[in-house]
Amino acid sequence: MTNTLTIYTYDWVPGGKGSPRGYVRDVRLRWACEEAGLAYTVKSVPFKDRGPDHFAHQPFGQIPFLQDGDISLFESGACLLHLARKSEVLMPRDPQGEAETLEWTISALNSIEMVSVPWWFIGLSGTDSNPLEQWMMSRLDRLHDVLKTREWIAAGRFTVADIMMADALRVPKVLDAATQKFPALRAYVDRALARPAFIKAREDQIAHFAKADN
Repeated sequence: MTNTLTIYTYDWVPGGKGSPRGYVRDVRLRWACEEAGLAYTVKSVPFKDRGPDHFAHQPFGQIPFLQDGDISLFESGACLLHLARKSEVLMPRDPQGEAETLEWTISALNSIEMVSVPWWFIGLSGTDSNPLEQWMMSRLDRLHDVLKTREWIAAGRFTVADIMMADALRVPKVLDAATQKFPALRAYVDRALARPAFIKAREDQIAHFAKADN
């Protein structure tokens, strides 16, 4: 197989307590490639002093972005769905299975992460009352009802939707809420994170950033 996939991430992110290492979103793309056996390389853009070439590929100066031959994509969700088109391991080819995979991938972004990220960020302020608490718990409660009866979120098997959903749910504060109140969510995340492809993707990302410490 010709290796045309290149995942771009930062050259370094801070380490230590509360470090984002292992959580930076290029891990989603690494995980998908590992699951599907898609050959890929990882290249870096500066964490500091982001230049015009970075903004040309990612207009907000974020990562990841993906290069596939002449195609360049940004946003992890778009990149994951692009990868899913390359392998049936990531998304079924029957219309119903594909539709379920698409809707749950987008749901992880629009119904879960859209709430969980600002809920988490407000919580960093140390405020006693988070105005998004009820909204967040309601979203987790509805998702919990779905996962009480499913091993995986879509199409009766592991898909790219699980990569997106599990990664959104594994953020420590979100996972802590799941552990306390939503056992089916915690079990779901545990299943996903036990997969060898995730373990390798996370370890490789941590090693990538650690190399730049010296």
